[in-house]
Amino acid sequence: MQSFDLTLTSRTPMLDERPLDKRVGLIILATDHTTEVDFQRMVANERIGVYATRIPYANPVTPDNLRAMQPSLASAAALILPDEPLDVVMYSCTSASVVIGDAQVKAAVHAAKPSASVVTPTAAAASGLNAFGAKRISVLTPYTIETSKPMADYFMSLGFEIAGFTCLGLDDDREMARISPDEIVAFAKQAAAPDSDALFISCTALRAAGVAAKIEAGIGKPVVTSNLATAWACLRLCGDETARPELGRLMTLAYWNE
Repeated sequence: MQSFDLTLTSRTPMLDERPLDKRVGLIILATDHTTEVDFQRMVANERIGVYATRIPYANPVTPDNLRAMQPSLASAAALILPDEPLDVVMYSCTSASVVIGDAQVKAAVHAAKPSASVVTPTAAAASGLNAFGAKRISVLTPYTIETSKPMADYFMSLGFEIAGFTCLGLDDDREMARISPDEIVAFAKQAAAPDSDALFISCTALRAAGVAAKIEAGIGKPVVTSNLATAWACLRLCGDETARPELGRLMTLAYWNE
């Protein structure tokens, strides 16, 4: 057998304060197929790291099942780089953010990561729509009417008028993730009311962010999707103002956060 010496260096390595300058934490559903892929494509770069944890969730998508995630939010946030600060934490469920409430999600995350900015798909979508100056909106969701109704109420409570609201009637987020991008484009074109200022496509499971620019070209209106809005918000909160029109008009705008 070969013999050799193990050598300990005479000095310890110098350490950077962080491996990457900015940290974005994702809290995603156990069943999510889409968010991590979208964030690696749109957010992660040489100075922004994206770090995910998963939260227990059981289909079907109903208000009660969505609300059941609330007690796990703080512990999920705590698992993302434990005992280290994050710059942003994003809770990746649009319909749950409606029934739990943006403020309640923020409070739960801050219990574990008090210094982080907190992003929800609902608040990010509203910020994106406001950045476009949209007042009258069309909405497309993959949900049932029962799950869609609270979302309509949410946007109306923020002062938006609903020009049209289309739901696809699904109650399993794994099936929502399997809707092809071409199908999303087709349904989006049907859902965009002629007298609306913009179209919002809900659900972080949908692969809608990847075709937002294509939909905009087809309907002649701005498009905001759940994952596009949260990616935009996370980038801007990390100080990344790079315009990326190939991802959609929203990625050319400054962050609207009033």
